[in-house]
Order: sequence, then structure tokens, then C-alpha cells
Amino acid sequence: MADNNATTPVPPPAAAGAETSVEKSKNADKNEAKRLAKLEKFLAKQKAAAEKTKAAPVAKEEKKAKPEKAAAAAPEPEFVNTTPKGEKKDMSEPMAATYNPKAVEAAWNDWWEKEGFFEPELTADGQVKSEGLFVIAAPPPNITGSLHTGHALAVSIEDGLARWNRMLGKTVLFNPGTDHAGISAQAVVEKQLWKESKQTRHDIGREAFVEKIWDWKDVFQARINNQVRRLGASYDWTREAFTLSAPLSKAVTETFCRFHEEGIIYRATRLVNWCSELNTALSNLEVDNKELTGRTLLSVPGYDAKEKFEFGVLISFAYPVEGSDEKIVVATTRIETMIGDTAIAIHPKDERYKHLHGKFVIHPFSGRRIPIILDDIVVDMAFGTGAVKMTPAHDVNDYEVGKRHSLEFINILNDNGTLNNNCGEFSGMKRFHARVAVLKALKEKGLYVETVDNAMTVPICSKTGDIIEPLMKPQWWVNCKDMAHDALQAVKDGKLTIKPQTSEKEYYRWMENINDWCISRQIWWGHRIPAYFVRLAGEEQDFADGQFWVSGRTEEAALESAQKKFPGKTFTLEQDPDVLDTWFSSGLWPFSIMGWPEKTADFEKFYPTSLLETGWDILFFWVARMVMLGIKLTGQVPFSEVYCHALVRDAQGRKMSKSLGNVIDPVDVIEGISLQALHDKLRIGNLDPREIVKAEQGQKMDFPNGIPECGTDALRFCLGAYSAFGKDINLDIMRVDGYRKFCNKLWNATRFALLKLEDGFLPNATAAKSGRESLAERWILSKLNVAAVELNDQLGQRNFMKATDAIYKFWLYELCDVYIEIIKPITEGSDLVAKRSAQDTLYTCLEAALRMLHPFMPFLTEELYQRLPRRDGDKITTIVKSPFPVNNPTYIDEQADANFELVFAVVRSGRSLMADYNMTKGGQIYLLGSTEIAKLLKSEEAGIATLTKGTKSCTVVTDVADIPEGCASQTVQEGCTVYLLVKGMVDVDAEVQKIEKKLAKVQKAKDDLEKKTQDATYLTKVKPEIREMNEVKLKDYEAEIATLTSGIEIFMKLK
Repeated sequence: MADNNATTPVPPPAAAGAETSVEKSKNADKNEAKRLAKLEKFLAKQKAAAEKTKAAPVAKEEKKAKPEKAAAAAPEPEFVNTTPKGEKKDMSEPMAATYNPKAVEAAWNDWWEKEGFFEPELTADGQVKSEGLFVIAAPPPNITGSLHTGHALAVSIEDGLARWNRMLGKTVLFNPGTDHAGISAQAVVEKQLWKESKQTRHDIGREAFVEKIWDWKDVFQARINNQVRRLGASYDWTREAFTLSAPLSKAVTETFCRFHEEGIIYRATRLVNWCSELNTALSNLEVDNKELTGRTLLSVPGYDAKEKFEFGVLISFAYPVEGSDEKIVVATTRIETMIGDTAIAIHPKDERYKHLHGKFVIHPFSGRRIPIILDDIVVDMAFGTGAVKMTPAHDVNDYEVGKRHSLEFINILNDNGTLNNNCGEFSGMKRFHARVAVLKALKEKGLYVETVDNAMTVPICSKTGDIIEPLMKPQWWVNCKDMAHDALQAVKDGKLTIKPQTSEKEYYRWMENINDWCISRQIWWGHRIPAYFVRLAGEEQDFADGQFWVSGRTEEAALESAQKKFPGKTFTLEQDPDVLDTWFSSGLWPFSIMGWPEKTADFEKFYPTSLLETGWDILFFWVARMVMLGIKLTGQVPFSEVYCHALVRDAQGRKMSKSLGNVIDPVDVIEGISLQALHDKLRIGNLDPREIVKAEQGQKMDFPNGIPECGTDALRFCLGAYSAFGKDINLDIMRVDGYRKFCNKLWNATRFALLKLEDGFLPNATAAKSGRESLAERWILSKLNVAAVELNDQLGQRNFMKATDAIYKFWLYELCDVYIEIIKPITEGSDLVAKRSAQDTLYTCLEAALRMLHPFMPFLTEELYQRLPRRDGDKITTIVKSPFPVNNPTYIDEQADANFELVFAVVRSGRSLMADYNMTKGGQIYLLGSTEIAKLLKSEEAGIATLTKGTKSCTVVTDVADIPEGCASQTVQEGCTVYLLVKGMVDVDAEVQKIEKKLAKVQKAKDDLEKKTQDATYLTKVKPEIREMNEVKLKDYEAEIATLTSGIEIFMKLK
């Protein structure tokens, strides 16, 4: 759109042939062209400077003196919000000259919340409205720090859907909350405690340590809530939930006790992911897999920073066969685990080892007899030596073999990662020191064979960076088989849909291969397991044995259960010191926040919820468990739809990581931040000093000039525009900044429109057509309806990229660039009826377009909506509660679409001709058309002249004889041709000279490159990818030469 702040009236179109009689000398034409070119450059520089300094746009007025021009470029004073908290912003002040996101976003959220606009709107008798119900239980962020752009994406999508459904008139509940994040929160606070006082949690005790985490929670929960408010989340804050709050803890206890009583939860000793640094079991989600292609030296937490240990190798060594000189060679990637070997497996059909069936090998360090077992499942005869060592207590695959063959399970590790008393001479060593020592000892005994590179995956704790160990531990487990069957059936039956389809396939894969779920965590922060060990007086008992355990909703209830289980016995109760996996409590989220297990009013009205929006990476760890637990405990699927959004990566496609320095706080994008301030924020957290240096380098590469102030609305819109099914988002901050410029465009368009509506303008009582609309009005109303239909359709399909594209195109390319431009001469003309009709249509489109944009840009749309005059009888106080535009059949006008498309095709041809001849001002357009077409174009002469930038006049004729000599032409369609008067308007020789100069430059570049490619050594010395690039370059040069040559021919025809 052209300068929307311009107030200078557009000159009326010149009469046909008005300037054809004016004689201009060649030099006069040349000087005029130079003057215009300089003016264009000057205006372009002024516009760029204005945007850069956020100064008020310079109107098309007469030149000002230099001091005044300098003053205009000065930055505006810093905005200060003076609106009392919770009060409505004063809209009586004139609109600012430019868009300022800080000023626009101020005060609105406080007012929305105080007025209760985000609370579910019910009928007079307290029921859900007839329009329907839409409920989102917002995924609770962890209280471990600040939100990042991944959270901003989730909020943008969820809130966009909540606002859209609210505007459709539905009862909407968008329920907020936070997660206690057991392991993550404890790890962060433990680091902080050590950093501040050099104390561990054991030094201060469980109660004091948990109290410190509660203090942490209060601080960071408030920070997170501030962030989501800044993001414009329309949460019902009166229902804010926290997973460790009393009501939600009650739901957790109830679930554990029910499941334990039914036998779904049981106690068993099995392999778990063990982190020695945290001293706890971890879920698979908390384990990162590091891929190694071969030998790699890695640092390990808990060891000297200079120490590195060998990974990515396969070490072969020999076991002596009992009673002979024979040896059998096996291989392992974790040589230290051989201390716990309890079998050697061979294939029963392997002829090489038939004579060893039923034999034993001797452990070289302990002297234990180790059986040689036959297994056709785990052993591949063609791989390696065909013999496989078995360490069932420390390897997932070996564990299964151990169960099949009833092998001995020997644990070699203490919880802290040192070797235990089962390890003989290696006892007490750290596990990776033992790795070195065992290898050395094998060499000394002559049993070492070789070490070769081996691609492998190393499991890493995502919290500490420690190497994860498979370790046998007595834990509480959930039998998931039956629940998984029901959860899978819900998708098959259509009760639950999962988008995109790739995520549904992943869901099927997980559910069909589900394992039992370990829910014990050896930490202090979380829901302490409501299970009690019944210690019987004077009896030997195994703490791992589930028969000696009871559960209880209270300790009194547990005591009663123990008395029933062990009547007449003397005992004491000891509560399990472990806490439950965080996913156990978050798995109850959709219904625990509604008051379950009580049948509360909220549970009755708002459960099951409508939609669960989350990242695909936690589809199994969280979503699947919510579905399983929801169906089991409530009898209903907890939500009818799951939408999995993409992962947000940096502009280079890298995963967000604090150590890379590419984790972005959305508030930093909203407010803007300098590079130094980004560096400073790295030192606030718990990053290792070496990681800080690496992160600073990453920030310097990604944000050399810091992050510009973009505002919430631009960030939200950008994230929506990025969201395509199944694709990760490579977030480029400069694209967000581009949408900030779009916000500025909307601001200027509305400001300009308000000027055109004039003071005292009162819109019609309804948006219905009057019947007096011009072609342009009928066209824009039709396009408005097309955008509304497309927008509703795409939001319904959860295609946010296409949804944002629909409203973006309408605002920018149809409302701003066409309609607002084409009505300028009408709104500045003397035809009051036409003027009023144009104003009414402008108001209708502007107001509806703001409502359509609101789900994506809540702050800017509210600010502009409040500036608009209201229709008579319109009592809606906020855009939040305004009706969302839907299909309006009365706006559909196919004839207007077709006619205006011809008008705009004429405009495009006119622009193309002016570009061909480098004309920017004074263009005289002639339109030759058949009688019918001429009639249409005649009525649109003024609009065509306005839209064809730089055109002085537009004249419609039906006879080619009325076209003056010296015109260039372009055919639009049969019966319609556009002519541009060029004779006497351009300096042909000068234009040809410019093109020839450029042509010579391109030709030389082409010749030089061709010379290189013809060198005798080109094919052997130049890389294939470089040769391929050069071929593309040559084709580009050829295309440019053809274009320039054609340009010369066009100008030469004018001589």
C-alpha cells in the first residue's frame, strides 16, 4: 500500500490527449527524468531512515529546512504506561504516528482479566451455551526457569484457538497451571544450593531442602505467569492449578491407591535408567541419546574436567574354558561390565561351539564358573565370533536373556557410580576408572584381543550430562497393557483424533509395543509415594518384596490395611522415601484440575476437554498416559483431539540448547535485547563457565546486533505462519521483525482509514449491503467473505500457516494495497453518495478484518478496535467478545470478482509498461476495449489511474484511431489492450546506454566463467558441487543477457 498517511488529494484524471499537444525538447525530458529519479531515491532514503529510527513518517509535503528534518528523525520518547492496573486504557488521545508495540500492549491484559472476559461464559441458569463448548487444559510448563519460544508457539496456537472459539460464541475454558517438574526442579535447586553455600541437600535435610524448592517455585511460577500474560494467553486465572497443590495431590494419591488395590501398580526389581549424579531412576524422556560414529573421548560429570574416557569402541577379550587350554572370545562396548558377566551365549546350531554345549568358562578375576548357554534369539552366528557375553543386571537385552535362562543377576554398581563389593579388586573404584583398570588387567593376563571403532549410542542424562547406567532397582511399576489397549481402541473408534497423521502412527507404534511403567524416583521433590513397608517384629524381610507393602490415602488408612493383612502381628510402618514420576501426576492433568476424584461442577461441565495441544516429542510420555489414565479413571477419553505442534529450532535448524546460546526467551523478542544483555543472562543460570563461552559465541553468530523489539503480536503471528503439519520450525528472528513491519502497516492503514471516515462518522446499524456499492466495494466485500470462509476452514483443520496466510493476504494485498488506494479519489471527491458508500464499506472491512486477526494479534486488534466508531446498538465492550466473521452469502459476488479481476489485470499491464520504460511519474494510459469492456473500464478510470502508480491520466477508448502516436502497448485479453504514451517521455539514447553498460558487464562475467570451465584441468580439479553451481550461474547470465537485449530492442522501437 502507498503512504497511508498522505493527505494530499489525488489530482483528477487528465482529459484524453491533454498532454499530447505539449512539445518537450529532448533535453527537457532528460532533465525531468533525472529529477524524478533523484526524488525517488530521496524519498526511499527518507522512508528507510524513518523506519530505522521509529520516527513519524514524513508526509508528502513541501521540503522542510534541514534542522526541521533532523528533528523529525529523532526517536520518540520512551512510553510510560499511566493506566491504573485493571482499568481500561484511555483511547481519547490521537493515534501515534507510528506503531509502538510497548504502548499498544500495555494495560489491555490487566483490563481483560479484571473484567472476567476469559472466564467461561454460561447461560443464565449456569449451563454451557447452545453454541457449544471448547475446553483446553493448557499444558503445564515446568517451574524450572523461564519459558522459551517452544512454549510461545504452544501458547500462540492454544490461545488462538481459544479466542476464535470464544468469538464464535461458545463457552470457553482455557485452564492454566504449572508442573512441579520433580527431577528438573530438584537438580536446579541442588546446583543453586551448592553454588551459594557449598552444601548438598543431605547437609540441610529433606524438609529444609523441599522448603527451598517451594521458595524457588514461587519465584519462577510468577515469572512464567508473567511471560504467558505477555504472550496474551486468555487463561481463566481463577482456576490456576499446580501439580503439587493439595487438590491435585489428592488425585495422585487416589490414583496410586486404586491402582495398587487393583494390582495395576506392583513392586518389582527390574532394570531402570540410573543417573549416578542425581542418584535416581529416570524416564526415557529424561535421557538423550548421543550418536557416536567411532572412537570418541568424552568428559563425564563427577570426574576431573581434564579426564576423558573412551567410548565408541568394541573391545574383544577371551574367557578361558574350564578344564582346557581353549578360550572363547567375546566383545563389549562397556568392558567394566564383564565383572558382572554370568553367562556366555552361543547359537545352538553353531558348529564351531558344539563341543562346548553344557560347558563353563572361568571368570578371570573372581574365579566364578560361568555357564555357556544356548540361545537362538540373542545370538547372530555371523556377527563377530558368534559368542556373546551376558551381564543381565546391567544390560536391557541381557536382562531378557537372564530371565529366559534363570541366570544369576550380579549388580556391580553402587548408586553413586562406584563399583560395589561384588567387584573384588575393583571395588570402590569409580566406574570409568574401573573401565581403564579392567582393560589393563585383561592385558596383563593375556586375555585382551583387540579394540576396534564401533558406531554406538551413548545414553546421556538430559539434566546433568551424566552417562546413564542400566541398573537393577526395586521400584513401583504400572502394568499398562490393558490400559494401552483401551487407549489404542479409542483412536481406532474415532473417539480421539491425532494430528498430524505422522503423530498418530507414532502413537500406534508406542501403544502396540508398550512396556510397564516405572514410577519410582529417588528424589525428595514431588508426590511422596503413599506406600508403606510393614516391618514385622523379629522377622527377616526383603524391602523389595511387594507382599510386605500396603498403600493408603492417609497413614491411618495404611495402618488399617496393614492390620488386616498381618492380623495379630507386631509391626511398624515405614513410608517409601521415593516420590512418584512427574508424568504420573501430569497424566491426571485434564481431570485433576477439574476437581477429580470429586464430582465437582467443573468436572461435570468441562470434562472431557476438547483439545490437547503439545509437542510431538512427548506424545508417548505425556499424551498417551493421559489417555490411558483418563479412560481408566473416568471412563472417558480426556480430550477428543490431539494436535502435535512442531519443534522450534534456531535459524540454522539446530535444536534449542542453553549451551549453544540459542534458547530464546519470548519476552526478549517482544521487548528487544542487546547482544551484551543476552550474554549477561547466561551468567544468571547454572551453566558451566566453559559452556558460557560457547553459548556467547553462538549468540554472537545468531544475534550480532541483538534482537530487535518485535512485540507480542508479531511473534504470535510469525509462529502461526511457521506452523505447517509435520515440519519443525527453523525460527529466524528477522522474520518476526518482518511481521512487526506488518503490524506497522495495519496501524498506518487504520490510522489512514480513520482520517477517511472523518470525525463524527457513524457507521450503518448493520454490515448489510445497501445496493449502492461500487464495483470495488462489491469486490472487497466478496474478498472479505472469501477470507472469512478460508480462515474458519483452516483454523478448523488446525492449519495455522494457511490461516495466517488468508488474513495476511486480505489485509495486505486486498484491503491495503487495493481497496484503500482505489477509494482515495472517491473519499476526496465531491460525490457525497459515493463517498459515504465507500466509507461504509471501508468501515465494514476494517472492523471485520480486525476481528479476523484477533486470535493471532490480540493486543494490536484490541487497540485498533477500540479506536473505531461503533454501530448504533453495538454494546460489545471488547474485541475479545465480538463475533468472529463467518460465511455471509450476501457478500458473494462472482460477477464483481470477474469484473474487478479484469480491472486489476489492466492495472498490472499498465504497471508493467511503465516499468519497461523506467517511467515513475506522469504516465498517460489509454485503454482500448470492446464496447462492453470499455463501459466497465470507463466507470473505473479514476481507480485504474490511482492503482497504476505514477499514472497522470487514464483514458478509455473504443477506436484505435483515438490512441496517440508513440505509444507502447500490452494486450490484456481479447478485446482489451493497454497503451502507454512513451514518445517524448523518455530519453531513448540514455536508457539504451545504461542497458548496454550493464549488458557488457554481464557478458564479461559470462565470458570469464566460460573460460574457466573450458580449462583442461577443470573437470579433475574443480569439485562437482562447484561445477554444478557454475552451470547454474551460466544459465542465469544467459537469461539476464536475453532480458537486457530485449530491453534494448523495446527502446530502439521508439526511435
